[in-house]
Amino acid sequence: MAETHPSTPWRRRIGTAPKTWVVVMASAVFLVWLPFAARSLSPDEAGYLIVGGQWGHGSSLYGDYWVDRPPALVAIFEAADALGGTVPLRLVGAAAALLTVVLSGVLGRVAAPERRSAPLLTAGTAAVCVATPWFGATVVNGELLGVPFLVAGILAFVAAAASRHPRRGLALSLAAGAAGAAAALVKQSMVDVFVVAAVLVFTSSAARRQVPGLLAGAALTTAVVVIVASARGTTPADLWDAVVTFRVDAARELAGDSGNAPARLAGLVGALAASGVPLVVAAFAWKGRGAPTRQGPWTAPDLRSAAYVLLTFELLVAFLGGSYWLHYLMGLVPGVVLFAAAFAQRPAPVTRSIGISLALAGVSSAAALGWVAAHPIDRPEERAIAYLEGHARRGDSAVVVLGAANVIRAADLHAPYPYLWSLPARVRDADLADLEGVLRSDGRPTWVLVAGSSADHWGLDLTGVQAQLDTDYEKVSTAGKFTIYRRVA
Repeated sequence: MAETHPSTPWRRRIGTAPKTWVVVMASAVFLVWLPFAARSLSPDEAGYLIVGGQWGHGSSLYGDYWVDRPPALVAIFEAADALGGTVPLRLVGAAAALLTVVLSGVLGRVAAPERRSAPLLTAGTAAVCVATPWFGATVVNGELLGVPFLVAGILAFVAAAASRHPRRGLALSLAAGAAGAAAALVKQSMVDVFVVAAVLVFTSSAARRQVPGLLAGAALTTAVVVIVASARGTTPADLWDAVVTFRVDAARELAGDSGNAPARLAGLVGALAASGVPLVVAAFAWKGRGAPTRQGPWTAPDLRSAAYVLLTFELLVAFLGGSYWLHYLMGLVPGVVLFAAAFAQRPAPVTRSIGISLALAGVSSAAALGWVAAHPIDRPEERAIAYLEGHARRGDSAVVVLGAANVIRAADLHAPYPYLWSLPARVRDADLADLEGVLRSDGRPTWVLVAGSSADHWGLDLTGVQAQLDTDYEKVSTAGKFTIYRRVA
């Protein structure tokens, strides 16, 4: 099929892209999420739903609970909770995956408007990444929800730098800043839009002219979100402590963690290799050497340097965080897509090596999806949930030492302890004085669940917690990895 003539207006050139195939890929990604929509919640999903569902003025950062995440993430989970919880949340995740594929296709067309295969390469690359369980797909976390904002922001900034119309460029740069800020307000480490912009200002004078609009859009969006959050009881100072200061303290805590972090790190490296995505990136990088071709009057900046820097940054974020969860790999999507876009800007044909690498990644994704569909995850919390569902009464409360918020939500109980995750508890309540205070208070929980045979399982100084359990609680059951205590009076 003949390429579009360079003199064709950019709007028409974008319109003549193979949109049908991009839509087909995006729809397929949405559909592969649907079988997992009703699966049991992960601890993260349940915790964010609990926090979002009661966000308002309270005793902690977000209502009565504390979590080291920005307010946009909590707001998304709040909306999902209001709509019914599990299934709406998973549909939001599926929609985020779909949008990522569509926006990636548009990015390919904007980056290389004279190459008809460009949107297929970028959209196909995104589809492989957002559909694979190797990257934590089928579970909704901050990385998945932030990725569409990142791709949208990169797309808008590249389009702004390529635009010859000052007003259009300003509007696009404002949109880029707003999308970039929105991503960081979903997860604070997702600043990819600004990383790309920082690289492009050194390689493109057109990009430099768009920086004021980018910063203005980011500042305005951040200000609006912070003001709204403050009106709901989440003050700017407390928010800064949660999303910035706490992460420094948490890094120290994780650096001294001698638990199963090494095994999770090995699993993260293995998942990245098994996904086939490194092969895809290597193929794009190897075959996309040389100078880019001129793309007619609509000329986007060369994206190769930005792709290398961005993917390096994303890998550092994923592997230096210290926790090594699979969903961290979802944060690599913008960098991988940018490699596809940079390749599309060059005259190199789509060779067999690129086709094979994308096919292998697709097969790996499909195989992993099939395995997960056929072998549902046996979460260690399921037995504890079943016990509480059979024994707890309406109005009961519970604390899980330390974490597993899916037990609390699935059993429809209230948690009087503000930390639903282990890391915030270990950093902000290091001596467990707050937990001991909850167990001694008049509002102490009806149920306490402890991983292992006692609170000593955590390797922390939980002597006071265990003494309080021995005094005011009776051990009633073991369920999976949990020992279950019930209040005696």
